[in-house]
Formats: sequence, C-alpha cells, structure tokens
Amino acid sequence: MLKWHLVIKEHFLSMNIKELVKIIGGTLLTPQVSLEREIKGGCAADLMSDVLASVKPEAILLTGLCNIQVVRTAQMADICAIVFVRGKIPQPDIIELAAHENIPLITSPFGSFELSGRLYKAGLSSSEAVIPSENND
Repeated sequence: MLKWHLVIKEHFLSMNIKELVKIIGGTLLTPQVSLEREIKGGCAADLMSDVLASVKPEAILLTGLCNIQVVRTAQMADICAIVFVRGKIPQPDIIELAAHENIPLITSPFGSFELSGRLYKAGLSSSEAVIPSENND
C-alpha cells in the first residue's frame, strides 16, 4: 500500500515579549526584565522533563506549574519567557529568581488551549520537536 505525505510549508512570524503580553492579555510579573527578546516559537507543558526533552531554544513556555523547577528548567532549556495559565501567580521567591535570571514571567487569565490558539493565530509556531516512537509511522 502506498502512503502519500503532503508537506505544507508554513510561514510563521516572530514576535517579542512585549507583543506576546498584549496578544495573551497578560500581566508581566517581572517588569524589570527586558521585553525585547525575540520569541522563536512556543510550547505548553506541565512536565518539565518534556520541556527538557523536546523544546527548542528561544521558545516561550505555557504552564500551570508554579514552582521553582519551572524557572530552573527555563534556564537550562533557554526558554525566553514563562507564561502561567489560568491567572496563576507564583510565590515571590520564584518571581525574584526569574528576575535575577532575566526571564520574563507573565500570567494570563486564559488556559493553555486558548493561549496556544491565540499565539498560533498570531503567527507563532510550535517549538516542540517530534519525539520518534516505535508506534509512529
């Protein structure tokens, strides 16, 4: 049996953190950090092991997880901003660490699905690498 694969070349735009905050109706929790860094793509995850395994550098991370591991993972994975979904706000020590590391923290009232859709519609692509498995054809 023949399998046909259609490859569609899509053109995605880049944006900076300042533009991101507007698109997602966000509130910046670290106003002292630069908002000019270019975002190359995005991902949504609550398992930080997934972020380390599959996210390309210079992405934003959408997450509902509000602990110190999110900032530490962002450092290691070269995440350019963290967006907390559903209006979540991390503890002050987490905000302080992110500010020290120059990682913008943003909170948005929307959930991961809504935010992913808004960002994709605005031209931001996924930064998640496809992890091959034995079940993929």
